[in-house]
Amino acid sequence: MTGDGAQGRVGLAIDDGVATLTFERPEARNAMTWTMYEQLGAHCDRLAGERAVRVGVLRGAGGEAFVAGTDIHQFLDFGGGADGLAYEARIDAGIERIERLPFPTVAVVEGWAVGGGLAIATACDFRVATPGAKFGVPIARTLGNMLSPLNMARLRQAWGHQNVRRMLLLAQVLDADEALACGFLHEVAAPGALDEAVGALVRRLRVLAPVTQSASKEALRRLTVAGVPAMDDLVSACYGSEDFREGVRAFTERRAPVWRGC
Repeated sequence: MTGDGAQGRVGLAIDDGVATLTFERPEARNAMTWTMYEQLGAHCDRLAGERAVRVGVLRGAGGEAFVAGTDIHQFLDFGGGADGLAYEARIDAGIERIERLPFPTVAVVEGWAVGGGLAIATACDFRVATPGAKFGVPIARTLGNMLSPLNMARLRQAWGHQNVRRMLLLAQVLDADEALACGFLHEVAAPGALDEAVGALVRRLRVLAPVTQSASKEALRRLTVAGVPAMDDLVSACYGSEDFREGVRAFTERRAPVWRGC
């Protein structure tokens, strides 16, 4: 694909008080481009002022992935640690826009929710997935970069400390049963019953007190990010390393990286 189509899009539809955001780049498992991140942010800014919206639903197109991270080809232009810090700050700002939406949000996960996709799903209030859903941040195997401290705090709150260790240190991808067991998922539904399960949850959410929901969401967000320490030195060290450059080259060349520890 070339032109705008290669960049994908994030669609927005509002119907009867429900806003649906759809990540539309199925040929790349909905991997996020800069264009898609910008569209997502613009939609969130608009929805923050839509008083008639009571529930938001986020899902991926194609049935194979929610979002399979950020498109790695975009990292080829990174020149060092400063670029990594700017990227993580950009992602943090986008994730915060989702978290700050004043109504409950539901992520519908079919297939892969990894890297940036896991961050987006974690920013939602509830998650419903199919049995084949996969969750992880396997950057120790693929890129050799590092999450921002805010995203790490969000993951730890949602998954627990040891599960995040498995994701980050072992590069493990966890399945739907594990996600349900730790409370990350609200429900696991068969593919044929997924829309029904999501619809039932949306109906429950939309009839409850919106001021209470909004205030409770914001309180929980503040508790999650309160006191997160500065880690720019760690993030910069990873993005400025030769291992990161090797990871990006290897990913785009479809080969295994050769880590050198520098």
